[in-house]
Amino acid sequence: MAKLRRYLPLSLPFALSLAVWLPLVFLAGGSLMGSLELSENLAPVLSDGEGYAAWDLLPRYPTLRPYVELLFDSPQFFVMFWNSVKLACGALLGQLVTAVPAAWWFAQYRGRVNRGLFTVYIVLMLMPFQVTMVSSYLVLNAVGLLDTHWSILLPAAFSTFPVFLIYRFFRAIPRAVIESAEIDGANAFQVFWHIGLPLGKAGIASALVLGFLELWNLIEQPMTFLETKSLWPLSLYLPQITAGKAGLALAASVVTLLPAILVFLYGQSYLEQGIIAASVKE
Repeated sequence: MAKLRRYLPLSLPFALSLAVWLPLVFLAGGSLMGSLELSENLAPVLSDGEGYAAWDLLPRYPTLRPYVELLFDSPQFFVMFWNSVKLACGALLGQLVTAVPAAWWFAQYRGRVNRGLFTVYIVLMLMPFQVTMVSSYLVLNAVGLLDTHWSILLPAAFSTFPVFLIYRFFRAIPRAVIESAEIDGANAFQVFWHIGLPLGKAGIASALVLGFLELWNLIEQPMTFLETKSLWPLSLYLPQITAGKAGLALAASVVTLLPAILVFLYGQSYLEQGIIAASVKE
């Protein structure tokens, strides 16, 4: 009975974690199945017939053929993979240039005007893309940026969420540290470069991790602003794979998922600090 009481509180988290991991296990296992095995498992779905799809946790006859087809016979995949890399890395670079100085400004120069501007930032951050989609489309069309990667990069570079997140870390820097540097003769840029950036690197890193996870999986923005197929990212490539190539689709999903997992694992500690900082009231 004592052991039951000890392990019972752990059963719910274990069940929830199992529910999260099972789709990933099925995805990885399905990517190693041959076309015949996939056709047998997915026959009710692919043929619009009655019944339910069957699925084995592990493939009966493992094969790497879907990955060979994806990596050696699908040049379109590499084009769209590179498009995703360019969009994610380019937008993150833009966010570093715009969000970090803006967050430092709001954190260090407090006044009625700055508080009003920061409130506007918060309101814009809370607005979903659907609210600003039409206005963004009209602006991008007027400046001739539709159907180019700039239509994704520029709005993403000026995202307000990184400003909000990094601002929390800059606000946590003791005022006495900054005043000591100013007394020693440091100018505003030197204080920002030698004090703000080192002490706020956890917030910057967490903003980059969250930004990459969002940018890597963009759906609505590319679907709205990009018409040329060669400009599409991977998030639009995967739904275009026909049902008859289920193995290719599963292998492409695994390869697409890997960069996001690696970035998350690398920046997990920073991400946790960012969530804690964003939840602390001033």
